[in-house]
Amino acid sequence: MSAPATPRQRSGAYLSLSIASWAALLAALAPLLGVIEPGAWIFGVLIVSGAVFAVGFVGRRIGLAAPVVSLIEIGVWVVLVTGTFLRDAAIVFVIPTLHTLRVVPDLVRETIGQIQLGTAPLPETTALAFCIVTAAGAVAIVVDHIVLTARLPLAAAIALIAVSLIPSLAVPGPFDVIGFVVLAAAILFLLRAETRTRHQPPRAVPTPPSSTSAIALSIGLVAVLVAVAATPLLPAPPVRAGSGFAGGTSINASLDLGRDLRRPDPVTVLTLTTTGIGAPYLRAATLSSFNEDIWKPDSEATSRLEGDTAFGTPRTDADIPVKKTTTTIHIDALNARYLPLPYPATTIKGLGEGWLTMSSNHTLVSDGTVSTSGADYTVTAEVPNPTLEQIEASTAHSGAADAMGLQAVIPSNITQAAYQVTDGAASDYDALLDLQNWFRGPDFEYSLTAPVQEGFDGSSVSAVSDFLREKKGYCIHFASAFAIMARVLGMSSRIVVGYLPGTADTSKVTEGDPITYTVSSSQLHAWPEVYFSGIGWVGFEPTKSLGSPTGFLPAAAGGGDDLNPTDAPSQTPTASVSPSTSADERGLRADDANTGSGAHAAANLLPWALGAAGVVLLLLVPLLLGALRRRRRDDAARRGDALAAWNSVRETAIDLGVPVPVSESPRALGTRLVREHGAPDAETLLLVRAVEEAAYADVGARADGRAVRDAAAAVRAGLYLSVSSGRRLRALLFPRSLVVKPGSVFARDGASAATR
Repeated sequence: MSAPATPRQRSGAYLSLSIASWAALLAALAPLLGVIEPGAWIFGVLIVSGAVFAVGFVGRRIGLAAPVVSLIEIGVWVVLVTGTFLRDAAIVFVIPTLHTLRVVPDLVRETIGQIQLGTAPLPETTALAFCIVTAAGAVAIVVDHIVLTARLPLAAAIALIAVSLIPSLAVPGPFDVIGFVVLAAAILFLLRAETRTRHQPPRAVPTPPSSTSAIALSIGLVAVLVAVAATPLLPAPPVRAGSGFAGGTSINASLDLGRDLRRPDPVTVLTLTTTGIGAPYLRAATLSSFNEDIWKPDSEATSRLEGDTAFGTPRTDADIPVKKTTTTIHIDALNARYLPLPYPATTIKGLGEGWLTMSSNHTLVSDGTVSTSGADYTVTAEVPNPTLEQIEASTAHSGAADAMGLQAVIPSNITQAAYQVTDGAASDYDALLDLQNWFRGPDFEYSLTAPVQEGFDGSSVSAVSDFLREKKGYCIHFASAFAIMARVLGMSSRIVVGYLPGTADTSKVTEGDPITYTVSSSQLHAWPEVYFSGIGWVGFEPTKSLGSPTGFLPAAAGGGDDLNPTDAPSQTPTASVSPSTSADERGLRADDANTGSGAHAAANLLPWALGAAGVVLLLLVPLLLGALRRRRRDDAARRGDALAAWNSVRETAIDLGVPVPVSESPRALGTRLVREHGAPDAETLLLVRAVEEAAYADVGARADGRAVRDAAAAVRAGLYLSVSSGRRLRALLFPRSLVVKPGSVFARDGASAATR
């Protein structure tokens, strides 16, 4: 009979479980650091969740009933959240009122809008911090109740894994190895802490240390290693465009466009008509700030859009010709924070409240209360169109953005390429044309897959360095390389994220009607701009096979006139796409998908093969662990440990779905195994007597080890032979006793009827 746990033992159990639960919760919330900028919300999560677990521990230590403990935890949670975020609407700063409850929905709506319309990492706001801290406290209460009251740590582990997946589902990204390992270790620590708190009855016969810890550790380590090794090799599941919270596609302004461009089934994002000749590029976000890791979207002070005038006329020299166009845009399936606009927009009609202007880059951004979804608006743009002589006379080494510079250590191959390609250029414009022509020349290849396969899918200086060596990539690599090399040459540059010109729909055009252009989600694009004094920002198109290269005609050849953009390049990269290398409707070049098909197909099979091998190894882990444990039991039995031999029989019974209740004595269980489950009579009787002698004989007494071991093996064999081959195979491959212990509720009930 087991002795009751002492108060000291109970207190230690509650403390270890509380600490383990808190650690597991924090590990599950750690992925939020990748989608929300660090700030005060981190301390809020630590304090509120820690206070919940601390109060629960104290309440249980002094002997309060479980419902009372949960009520106290809820009270502490409400007081802390109210005092931190809602004190102005509370009594004595911490007691919520009806007015407090009315404020909460507004904070939740603001947070939902920020999540739907923002880009990762989201800036910390009061509403966002409130929702995160409040949710963390609520999850802490639930986990505390499940683990310490219901004693169901596996259920809590499943809930925590679900919580940890939310950030990755909202903002897909590469497999986070470190985060996964930390979460797995925290959950294993929680399970081990809960197991150690279960009071075990003393054994009458000394036995070797239990293998439970070793088995649990082996399972955990093997599972983590297989997941870390195999998961990154598995092909990513297809993600359909239009899977956002509010429907439709979005715009990732952090230059992580490859994932969007590789998505199957593109959708129509918007349609437009224009008075210009050919559809314009549409800019959404501008990225001017750069360190060696990332280009960051501009976040300058904004003013509210009032009336039709948004930005005013661009500042150019008086002799620079300007082309004026009017474009009407209808958003079909775009739910984003940034509104697509032709550049440089001057007036905008048709928008309501909720839009903010950025004057330096002529972009519109939502304040969080509205989105682009379903918007209809008309934009007037005034595009500077200098002659070749004018832009060659201008300099790109001065202007409003001259202070940008390069705040990064640039690899030598980037610097060398910048100077070698532009060597001999007579002007800044000529140098930039040399760069543009080099990127669009025969040395480079447009590819959406090569950066992923070679491991440089990004816009950092290291990714650009790898791109220049491999000479394969897509728009972000061409644009980032061009912009960085322009800064190496001392010029002011930035990157624009938006859409390529749409495809003309001529099937429904009648004489006199404007042409409607359709823009697809696969036409999401990035291109660089360089600032020229007296002219402004001039866009270039270095991405091979997309758009048309930027260029200007001399005055004698009609430069500065309002010409067809496909004949006379303009300040913004032009609308046409070369038919021989056009992007197909999925954003992939047709020739890119067919290059090296045999080798490419073989390369695609490798991840599947490695993933399948990992799955097979993972499926064999329970079999190997069961065999290892059985061998340890047999070794102990050979040394005279009858209880080890009896435990091996009980575990085999559990594997086969035979009920093994804790209330049943060894003799009663042995009798049932003989009568109902095919155990041999003589060997079972020998084993039962050895167990009874070990339990009631003098301490130190040992049975005949060889006989006990052989008897246990014979009983196990009889149990296996009494069931069907399928059930026997299932018991060997997936032994339930690795997780279901003799005497537990699941062991008492045995297998489900379906398995019998």
